[in-house]
Amino acid sequence: MKITLLQQDIVWAQPTVNCKAAEAAILAAPQSDVYVLPEMFSTGFATHPEGIAEEDGTSLLWMQQMATRMDAAIAGSIATKAEDGSFRNRFYFVKPNGQTTYYDKHHLFTYSGEHHRYTAGDKRVIVEWRGVRFMLLVCYDLRFPIWARNHEDYDCLLYVASWPTSRLQAWQTLLRARAIENQCYVCGVNRVGTDSACQYRGGTAAIDAYGRTLAECPLNQPSAITAEINMEKLTAFREKFPVLKDRD
Repeated sequence: MKITLLQQDIVWAQPTVNCKAAEAAILAAPQSDVYVLPEMFSTGFATHPEGIAEEDGTSLLWMQQMATRMDAAIAGSIATKAEDGSFRNRFYFVKPNGQTTYYDKHHLFTYSGEHHRYTAGDKRVIVEWRGVRFMLLVCYDLRFPIWARNHEDYDCLLYVASWPTSRLQAWQTLLRARAIENQCYVCGVNRVGTDSACQYRGGTAAIDAYGRTLAECPLNQPSAITAEINMEKLTAFREKFPVLKDRD
């Protein structure tokens, strides 16, 4: 399976502009099975979602259209106002047939006040696509290994993020830790650019179960990388060295 990670700069609260930029990046990297965008890719990381979070599903509709057009899954998080009126940092995984799975971010970033406006999700979400099981996670979730523990129910962790420059080393280290301890692939997609609160350098990377970097985007540049998820190799490694059988 080929997976393309899209490290994007994000224009504040401009879904149409951001979807257009993402579309151009996707079209420039054809023939992948999955395309992954950053956290809140259509608006930027909005801790005050009033007037910014989407109610009409514009960006989700764009994801569905692109999934059909590319015959691939499109994944990324959107600031969403749910039907019950609550705000959700919602990570969508959209398949070409229109089937849509979503995960609501569980660990809200209290340091920035995200928990004051958003409602946390309470369910782990794993979606299967073309023979690979993906667990969906968002940004701050990366710091909490118990939530992401592999119970032999997934093959790849997908993290989408707006992770600031000041903590970039933690991002890079924790991505590798999650891959090694869970004996899985890890794909982390971070944004670049600036908003009113932070600067972002990226650090988007695909990592294998040994903790080795398969591909990574250059820092500070909007870019895309494509990596191979090889299930035969992953299965062989797990059978030869069955770490997960001894998990707590």
